[in-house]
Amino acid sequence: MSTRKESGGEDPVIERREQLISIFEKGEKPAERWKIGTEHEKFVFARKDHHAPSYEEKGGIHTLLIGLTRYGWEPVFEGENIIALSGSDGAISLEPAGQLELSGAPLDNLHQTCAETGRHLEQVKYVGDLLGLGFLGLGMWPDKTRAELPIMPKGRYGIMLDHMPRVGTMGLDMMLRTCTIQVNLDYSSEARMAKMFRTSLALQPLATALFANSPFTEGKPNGFLSYRSHIWSDTDPARTGMLPFVFEDGFGYERYADYALDVPMYFVFRDGKYIDAAGLSFRDFLDGKLSVLPGEKPRLSDWEDHLSTAFPEVRMKSFLEMRGADGGPWSRICALPAFWVGLLYDDSALDAAWDVVKDWSMEERQVLRDSVPKLGLDAPIGGGRQLRAIAGEILQIARMGLSNRARLDGAGSNETGYLSALEEVVARGKTPAEVLLEKYHGEWGGDLTRIYAEEAF
Repeated sequence: MSTRKESGGEDPVIERREQLISIFEKGEKPAERWKIGTEHEKFVFARKDHHAPSYEEKGGIHTLLIGLTRYGWEPVFEGENIIALSGSDGAISLEPAGQLELSGAPLDNLHQTCAETGRHLEQVKYVGDLLGLGFLGLGMWPDKTRAELPIMPKGRYGIMLDHMPRVGTMGLDMMLRTCTIQVNLDYSSEARMAKMFRTSLALQPLATALFANSPFTEGKPNGFLSYRSHIWSDTDPARTGMLPFVFEDGFGYERYADYALDVPMYFVFRDGKYIDAAGLSFRDFLDGKLSVLPGEKPRLSDWEDHLSTAFPEVRMKSFLEMRGADGGPWSRICALPAFWVGLLYDDSALDAAWDVVKDWSMEERQVLRDSVPKLGLDAPIGGGRQLRAIAGEILQIARMGLSNRARLDGAGSNETGYLSALEEVVARGKTPAEVLLEKYHGEWGGDLTRIYAEEAF
C-alpha cells in the first residue's frame, strides 16, 4: 500500500470536475515513453523460531529498515517512526503486519526490472543474515493467526484496521496475512487505456491461477489454491471486484472517476497526520461538507490518496495496476511484468488477447473470478472449457508481444525468457500451490515448517 508524504509543489483545491479527470489524462504518454513499475511484497520471519518480528523488537522491522540504509536508501518518517525508505530503485515500504514491499522505479524494459528485483533481494538477504531474519515468497502466511502478527506504526493502517470488520469478514486477513506481486503500466490515450483495462481485467483470473501460491492457513491446507484471491471476495464490496462497467460501451476516464467517487473514504492526510474519514463520501468533500473537515474542499493530493484506496482487480491512477497475483519467488516476480507487458504493450498482442476474451459475458467473467481461487487452471470459462484451455495460447501471445518489442540485454537476448516460469506452470498443468500441496502431503509429511527453508528467498 502507498506510503504518504507531504505534497511538494502545487496542490490545487478541486473546484471543477475536470480536475478529477486530469489525473488520468496526465498519465497519457506516447508508446516510446511507456515504463514498467513492479511491486512485490514478502513476509519477514525470524529464522530461530519463524515468528513475525514486530517493528520495535531488537533485530525487528525498524532495525531492518535502518540496516538497508547502508545501500543509500533514505528514511521516510511518519512522526518519529521510519515507515519507508526512498532511493533510486523506488521505495521500500511496510504493509500492515510488517510485510516488506519494494515499489520499484519506472523502468524501460524487463531486463532492468529483473535486475532491480535482484538488487533488492540481495540487499534484504544480506541485512537479514546479519539480523537472523528470512524472507518468504508466498501469497499468504502459511501458519500465522491474526493474533500472532504485529501491527506497523502507520496512521492509515490504524484507520483501515478499525474499518475493515464493518464492511467484510476478511479485510483483516487481507491486510495482515497476504502478499502480492503487482505491475504498473502506462497508456497513450483514453481509448488505449480502455482496451488495456478490459483485456487485463478479463484475464486477471488467469494471472491469479498461474501465480496461485497460498494453499495454507494456520498450518493446514485451506481448500484453496489462492486463498489470497479468495480473501478479496469479502474484504469490502464497495471498493473491490471485477467492475462490470469497464466492459460497457463508452467506458473511459469519467466513468472510472464516477466509480471512485462512490468508493467510501478512509482518511484525509493533513499536517503529517491521518484524519479518520472512514465511510464518508468524497462527493460530500467536493461540496465542502465532509464532517471531519467542515467547510474545507479537497486538494488534488486528496483525490490521489482516495484513488489508492480502491482495490479492484485492475486499478487506475495515472497508470494501470494489475493486482491479481500471489507473492512468489524471484522468477515469478520477473514473470508478472513479462506477462502483462507482453500482452498489453504491443498492438498485435493486445488485439489478439482481446479477441480471446471479448465475447465472454459478464456472468462468465464473474464465475471465472469466483472459481479461480479454489480451482486454479480448472476454473470454467464457458462452453464447457476450463481456464487451462487458453493458458498456453495467452502465453504465446505474450511471448509474441515481447518478441515484437525487441528489447535486448547486453547478451542480445530479448525479454521472452522471463515468461519461462509461467510456461513451466502450463507445461506441468499444476499451479505453484498444487506443487506445494504435493510436497506437504508427500515429502514434507505434513510438516509445514519445511516451507520456510524451501520457499524463502
